[in-house]
Amino acid sequence: MLVAVVSSVVVFGVLGWLIVTSPGWESVKTSFLNGEVFAESLPLIVGAFVVNVELFVISEVLILTLGLVLAVLRGVPGPVFLPVRILATVYVDTFRALPGVLVIYILGFGIPGLGIAGIPVDPFIYAVLALTLIYSAYVSEVYRAGIDSVHPSQEAAARSLGLSRFQALRHVVLPQAVRRVIPPLLNDFIGLQKDTVLVSYIGVVEIFRQSQIRQAATFNFTPYVVTALVFLVVTIPLARLTDVLLARQGARRTTSRVPSAMPAADSL
Repeated sequence: MLVAVVSSVVVFGVLGWLIVTSPGWESVKTSFLNGEVFAESLPLIVGAFVVNVELFVISEVLILTLGLVLAVLRGVPGPVFLPVRILATVYVDTFRALPGVLVIYILGFGIPGLGIAGIPVDPFIYAVLALTLIYSAYVSEVYRAGIDSVHPSQEAAARSLGLSRFQALRHVVLPQAVRRVIPPLLNDFIGLQKDTVLVSYIGVVEIFRQSQIRQAATFNFTPYVVTALVFLVVTIPLARLTDVLLARQGARRTTSRVPSAMPAADSL
């Protein structure tokens, strides 16, 4: 414990000393750590974060649903369902290959640019649509890994009891698969929460866009630091929760693999 404390103090102390003694420290402190600008920007930026939360919640509900549908469609057996599997695979490969910014730009500017009557022009709608299309491709792969991790004997046992293939998938395979992929899904949630700032490029005034507005008004970069702190406060607890769930999952698997104790000699 003592060695760990001393080494941490030395390492972080040296890093802090290098920063504060660097030639440009005063300029950086004024540009990025202005207390007055920080106090003025914090309420506005935290208020704009509500838009990011709305984007996250609405998109996540759609992503979880669409991702599960894609995972199921990619695993539907039989030659008659080959076109369905091909379409689902093309969808997943396409949106995993495209950068998120490009998808947001194309949807946010391309669809309204068609000028078709009745098409919404609210950028928030296209922000939700773009995030859903992008992340459902990733989440479907997480679901598919969970489904593949369930031993085929589980489905075979369910079918032997008279359940149809769909009933076996719904009542036996999917509950086990979803429970196993909760920690990886939380990692995707963290990525989605951070990527909500990308929608600022199509005009949605969320936390990052608000920090840009404040930076342009104050000619100071402190609002970006405020935005970074907000994401740290939100994201780090989610990351620790993911670690806890992964540890519990690993402990359950280890316990399930431990063989039961041999019966006592006098009980034989």
